Amino acid sequence: MTAPMIEGKRADSARRRERVLKAIDAALRSGEDITVSGLARAARVDRTFLYRHRDLLERVHTAAASPPSEGRQAAVTRASLQADLANALERNTRLAQRVRQLERRLSESLGDSAWADSGLGAPTDVDQLQRRIAILEQELAEVRGQLDERTEELAAARGANRELTRTLNQRN
Repeated sequence: MTAPMIEGKRADSARRRERVLKAIDAALRSGEDITVSGLARAARVDRTFLYRHRDLLERVHTAAASPPSEGRQAAVTRASLQADLANALERNTRLAQRVRQLERRLSESLGDSAWADSGLGAPTDVDQLQRRIAILEQELAEVRGQLDERTEELAAARGANRELTRTLNQRN
């Protein structure tokens, strides 16, 4: 290679280098997301140019990792968008479950109402019937108690009758 060609390549490399540095500064000022591909496009250089010049690549990574300056909002990153999407999907799942729960409750309520309106359902005076059942169960318990007392009295009377009959039979 001739000396003028080498000088030309060096000058071209210096111009590209200057464009990359300006692109980094512009990206930092504008607050846009800083990536190797994005800066290469903005500086009109090939990505391999950045990878061949380690000092420029380090500046790109440093700029991408630097916190936003005052007055500049943080750039939206792929990770933050994925986190937002995951949160939205989880919320959507919870809301879908809640909707299914509410639909089930509404269906049960409407079903009960339709059943009662049709006349096929349980009578509306269920409470009154429950009270009547309780009263009848109490009366049944009292009658059973009286029956048990009468049964004991009858058993005692039969026993006394057998004793008397045995006593009479022994005298004769």
